[in-house]
Amino acid sequence: MRRKDREVTDQKEIMQIIDQCKVCRIAMHDKAGLYIVPMNFGYTYEDSQLVLFFHSAKEGRKISALKENSNVCFEMDCEHQLITADVACGYGYFFKSIIGNGKVVFLDAIEEKKTALSLLMKHQTGQEFSFEDHMVTSVFVFKIIVNSYSGKNHH
Repeated sequence: MRRKDREVTDQKEIMQIIDQCKVCRIAMHDKAGLYIVPMNFGYTYEDSQLVLFFHSAKEGRKISALKENSNVCFEMDCEHQLITADVACGYGYFFKSIIGNGKVVFLDAIEEKKTALSLLMKHQTGQEFSFEDHMVTSVFVFKIIVNSYSGKNHH
């Protein structure tokens, strides 16, 4: 990271940033080129391993790209605020962000999909939800096993 003064290294602060973010952008690559999609997500952080969870329709460019190449980059950001000034060059923007890399794994087991969707809904709404089998079989559920990530805080 070029701006070491903005780097977030404290794991507790990184988790607070992830808690605040509700959209994660996933960048992938397929035959047509680079592709990025914003998605709602849930997550776990256990034994120093960050895992992000997503759900999707069963087909489309995203699914095809992820099946073709499971290596992805992701980004999430929050706490946006414009910094104003008297001249254009004095303007800026406050934010917090997480950027990382990982590998996508599709979930097939019904119970694993239910757990992932429950984590996603808990993160998005703060509420506990349960799912019937027919609800989870109608969507694809996948996770990103995160290999590396960094946090940034410009405040």
